[in-house]
Amino acid sequence: MSKEHTVFMLQDEELIKGCAKGDRASQKALYERYCRKMMVTCQRYARDEAEAEDTLQEGFVKVFKHLPNFRFESKLSTWMTRIMINTALNKQRQRLNMLPMVDVEEVQIKMDEELSLTQFHLNELLSIVRTLPDGCRIVFNLFAIEGYSHKEIGEMLSISVGTSKSQYNRARSLLQERIGMLEKTRSYGNAKV
Repeated sequence: MSKEHTVFMLQDEELIKGCAKGDRASQKALYERYCRKMMVTCQRYARDEAEAEDTLQEGFVKVFKHLPNFRFESKLSTWMTRIMINTALNKQRQRLNMLPMVDVEEVQIKMDEELSLTQFHLNELLSIVRTLPDGCRIVFNLFAIEGYSHKEIGEMLSISVGTSKSQYNRARSLLQERIGMLEKTRSYGNAKV
C-alpha cells in the first residue's frame, strides 16, 4: 500500500497534524476528502462555476493556513464550511454594499407556502438559486440552508434584521416563480402533440 493511500485512510485528527507539519500527502488527502462538499457550499454563494472554484481555492488556502489553530471544538467539516462561507461572503460584501436593499422592519414571511423541490436535481436547484440577485441569494443560503437567524445574518452582513427578512422573502418569491416556470416548461415538454 502506498504512503499516499495510507494517508488518505487516516482520521481527521491525524490528517490535521500532518497538514500542520506541512506534509503534502496529508494536505492532498484532506483536500480530496472535503473538496466536493466544500464546492457545493461555494456553488450556492457564487454567480457561476468560475467564482465557486475561486472561492474554494481561496477557502482551502485559509483552511491550511489556520489548521494548526483548529481546537477540535467542532467537527472539522463544520469548521471548514464556516471558512468557505466567510470566504464567499467576503467576496460578496463589496457587491452587496453597492446594491440597494430594502430595509423593512416588519416583513411578513409566509411559511405556509412550501417550496416543493423533490422533483429537481441538485444542479437544477443550484442553477435556479444562482439566478437570484446577490443579496437575496446570500440571505437565502444563510437562512434556509445554513440555518442562521436573521439577527445573525444581519450581524454577518452589516444589515438590519428587517433587511435580512426582506431579502429572504424576496428570494422565496423569486424561487417559487422560477420553479413554477420550470415545472410548466417540463409539463409542456411532456405533453403529447
